Amino acid sequence: MDNIIIKVCDFSKTPGSRYRDEGKKAHSGQEFREEILEPSFKIAMANNQKLLVDLDGTIGYGTSWLEEVFGGLARAYGNEKVLKTIDFKSEEEDYLIDDIKQYIKHAEIQ
Repeated sequence: MDNIIIKVCDFSKTPGSRYRDEGKKAHSGQEFREEILEPSFKIAMANNQKLLVDLDGTIGYGTSWLEEVFGGLARAYGNEKVLKTIDFKSEEEDYLIDDIKQYIKHAEIQ
């Protein structure tokens, strides 16, 4: 079975705030996690697939956006499941992958 691929740039070239309530066109991390990442993550887990998140093609990321997306997912599902299921691609800013993995590893389940 093929991997599931999500390109963040298809969501927004300008990922923005952490939360939805910070503006209608904020392209928030919460919105991306709830509407795009989490549904694909659930499918990947159910089908024993990998989910590849392609981080290239945006103007950049705020740390709060990244933490909300990936730390938020880890808080909901556990960091081991998230790290086992998701792979990342970033040819433009490869350090992002290490940063994201740290957000996942340090997320506390609520």
